[in-house]
Amino acid sequence: MRVAVIGAGVIGLSTAQSIYEHYHDKVSPLTIEVYADVFTPLTTSDGAAGLWQPYLYDKGNVQETKWNKETFDYLLSFLSSPESIKMGIFLQSGYNLCTTRGPDPSFKDIVLGFRELTQRELDIFPGYSFGWFNTALMVEGKTYLPWLMNWLSERGIKFYQRKINSFQELADSGADIIINCSGVRSGDLQHDPELTPARGQIIKVDAPWIKHWILTHSFTAEIYSTPYIIPGSRLVTVGGTFQRGNWSQQNSSIDHKKMWDEACKLEPSLKHARIVEVWTGLRPARNKVRLERETMRSGLNTFEVIHNYGHGGYGLTIHRGCAEEAARLVGEFLQQKGWLTKPKSRL
Repeated sequence: MRVAVIGAGVIGLSTAQSIYEHYHDKVSPLTIEVYADVFTPLTTSDGAAGLWQPYLYDKGNVQETKWNKETFDYLLSFLSSPESIKMGIFLQSGYNLCTTRGPDPSFKDIVLGFRELTQRELDIFPGYSFGWFNTALMVEGKTYLPWLMNWLSERGIKFYQRKINSFQELADSGADIIINCSGVRSGDLQHDPELTPARGQIIKVDAPWIKHWILTHSFTAEIYSTPYIIPGSRLVTVGGTFQRGNWSQQNSSIDHKKMWDEACKLEPSLKHARIVEVWTGLRPARNKVRLERETMRSGLNTFEVIHNYGHGGYGLTIHRGCAEEAARLVGEFLQQKGWLTKPKSRL
């Protein structure tokens, strides 16, 4: 069986990994190929700060909260292994700050040590009257994606740097099942009125004295449009913007000044930080993740597509749960085709 994955961000690579883990000993032969026009370090996943945290509220979408938890627990399981540092995974604590009181976030029972902030803590941050403290995980794309690429390469997965213009292109070349992990570009392959770019611009700075992340929230503003500061293993990420419908990947001096001024007001010591990089990327924003099977036709033949895109600004936060669900859908297809080999008897 030949599986073609479109996209080499964290969603595409982790989905290829899950498919291999579940089926390499159940389907023979199994060929997995990853097609993308850009690979690490040039994907959207590479630019992300890497803090595990979904949006505050799942708005009743408990399936995504489940996938978020599966991802957190999966990443957490590596902390007892030396491999964690090669993967870019480590614990990091910090503050979620709000201008008004709000309900507890949907992830409160997933993270570690979740609690409300005390008044003494809030006094450190003028203008914020409520919030929470917790320990979460960092999974830095610039380290995690090369680790995933290496993991896949060692197991024979092939990579092809090329833009795919249609699902039919891969079906006609012999792919039995296509996994669509093309992120914000998924609309080029199949029209999706719910998918839109959400432009994000960030500043990476050298500020090793900052040890806790700080995320601010306004219940009347767009997500990620108020300041956040996230220390990584080497650099601190300062943001942010969330501009729906904006396809520009050019850095904006206006956005830069606004972000920088607001971040320095939140954490005045940043004025002494050295700016290392300014980066802009496009999040694949959607009202919910699209993760489903679709049977498509090419002439007289049909082929299977599994869509796995629309993860907004939380691809690293939800990737493993979605990868496992995509692998389960692959299993459904294999079962229907009768392509799963029965395990050998141990008698």
